[in-house]
Amino acid sequence: MTTTARTSEPWTAIGCAGACGHPITGSGGRASDSAPAAAWAGALAGKVVVDISNPVDFSTFDSLVVEPGTSAAEQIAAAAPGARVVKAFNTTFAGPLVAGEVAGRPLDVFVAGDDDDAKRSVSELVSSAGLRPLDMGPLRRARELEGFQFLHMASQERLGLNWSSALAILP
Repeated sequence: MTTTARTSEPWTAIGCAGACGHPITGSGGRASDSAPAAAWAGALAGKVVVDISNPVDFSTFDSLVVEPGTSAAEQIAAAAPGARVVKAFNTTFAGPLVAGEVAGRPLDVFVAGDDDDAKRSVSELVSSAGLRPLDMGPLRRARELEGFQFLHMASQERLGLNWSSALAILP
């Protein structure tokens, strides 16, 4: 996917669209499958790759499919070493993302990556949509972001949230 938003960056999104379990990249049902990134590694070199995936085992909805100590984002970065991988948007559900807010408050978009310029570009994209980017640090923080969103997803039915909630950091 190529698009621009107040930056000169070429954009590529790899991951799962919301809680559907169907990867945008056609990776065969596993959001953490890094094969598409490996196949496109040459074309992705130097580009900002935004990993929006949540590597949840959608057959049981009871665990992540990545091994402890890693994340889908880190696997994508390893498969496409020249890409400038940034984890972002994985903690926002589709409905609230389209609305841009929950309970009258703009959404927080957690951003993690090892390339400060790539994170800055993604943060500009987030801000241009009226959302609040929060820099969570290096790409290894994607581990916590993926786990945090898994808990958020798993709590939807129990709390009666109907996929309309959001994660936020309040002052």
